[in-house]
Amino acid sequence: MHRRPDVVQLIENALSPIVGAVNGVLWNYVLVGVLPLVGIWFSLRLGVVQLRRFPQMLRNLRRGTEDDAAGISPMQSLCTSLASRVGTGNLVGVAIALGVGGPGAIFWMWLVAFLGMATAYAESALAQLYKRRDAAGHYRGGPAFYMAHGLRAPWLGAIFSVCLVLAFGLVFSAVQANSISEAVSEAWGIDAAWTAIVLVLLSAPVIFGGLRRVARMAELVVPAMACGYLLLAGWVVLTHLAEVPAMLALIVRSAFGLDQAAGGMLGGLAVALLNGVKRGLFSNEAGMGSAPNIAASATPVPHHPASQGLIQAFGVFVDTLLVCTATALMILLSGVLPAGGDGAVLTQQAMAVHFGGWGPAFVAVVLSLFAITSILGNYAYAESAVLFLRGGRTGLFLLRLGCLTMVAWGAIARLDIVWATADAAMGLMATVNLVAVVLLSGVVIKLTRDYDRKLRAGDASPRLDATDFPELGDAIDRSIWTAGKTAAAVRRGG
Repeated sequence: MHRRPDVVQLIENALSPIVGAVNGVLWNYVLVGVLPLVGIWFSLRLGVVQLRRFPQMLRNLRRGTEDDAAGISPMQSLCTSLASRVGTGNLVGVAIALGVGGPGAIFWMWLVAFLGMATAYAESALAQLYKRRDAAGHYRGGPAFYMAHGLRAPWLGAIFSVCLVLAFGLVFSAVQANSISEAVSEAWGIDAAWTAIVLVLLSAPVIFGGLRRVARMAELVVPAMACGYLLLAGWVVLTHLAEVPAMLALIVRSAFGLDQAAGGMLGGLAVALLNGVKRGLFSNEAGMGSAPNIAASATPVPHHPASQGLIQAFGVFVDTLLVCTATALMILLSGVLPAGGDGAVLTQQAMAVHFGGWGPAFVAVVLSLFAITSILGNYAYAESAVLFLRGGRTGLFLLRLGCLTMVAWGAIARLDIVWATADAAMGLMATVNLVAVVLLSGVVIKLTRDYDRKLRAGDASPRLDATDFPELGDAIDRSIWTAGKTAAAVRRGG
């Protein structure tokens, strides 16, 4: 067990009461009800788009950008958002949810993810619609942009951007580093200070390379990483197939307080629900306003905001309904839950049961890869927020330094204070974003109907025509949304 420097302990002692008060209001009274309600609202108003357009999600995954190089490809946008989503929330967050909320927390994670797919679709479609070009001609956008242009409330966009920089640029990077530190300490006994140094050295070159370098790395690393982990989890499930129905039944019973003796449950339904919603939001980020920042940087193929919305909805499916479920089943099937460790250690103990002595080391390696790509994905979101705040090169430099500093702090800080701080940061961010998304729900509904109408008419590649949305006026960049032409062709006068 490493000893934390005195200054770190002083910071933790100062943060603890503030963070506790914020979380008490947001999670006990606001988000635990608002998040599912917003998901239900969009699911109903959009005709359960997450189910009926699921095949379209797969068809929209393209590696190219046609002839519009102002944005990254749909595949790069998905991989970059998954780089942030698929990380410690899947391995450590699931373990924490099980340890505190019992198996029932996983059911609420599933529900939050299913409903969140509709919310993720809505926020990412809006981010696409209201995006702009930056000084280099690249697409930028996200919640701050649809607040500033869609709601005509730039002040709200500024508040959101500050929340995003605090959450993703700083706090969440500390969470990823903390999880890596715990895992490598458990596997090899490496001191946290060395972990902090290595993480900073690995992250710095990519972070200082900017968004496009992050996107290129994510496209290479994330698919292989996620597929390898799922294959391993699939092997565990197949070799314990007869026990899987009982585990799924346990999850459902515990979710409604019908099996109080299960796992580490400390209060039945309320505790399972609260921890499932919190850990589910941290993992899939639906409604938080993070993924729309990278969604706006993409050139959608086909060239319609709804197509990029579907891509990000698919990201929620991969994150929670595939990767988180895989982790939960591996832990439950191992039998280590009632007396297991905390966070990453619990996942490592489960892997040791399934795969022997190399199991904890494997988790440490996979978790490190997941968490490093999450740090990079988190930075990509924060970069867009700094540019919205007109921070310029100085702002980006300070963000990069701040991100690396938080990586170092997270590696040596206590698990509980790091995760509590993350809960407070994402709660503030989600609250601001959900207000904006609901206020703009009419635009989302019209976008979806336009996309559906063109698909039903036999158009395999529906494009948005800005002339069909005269009420938006100059709130959108109409040169981007010209039917029959890409934005690049419009700029060339083609």
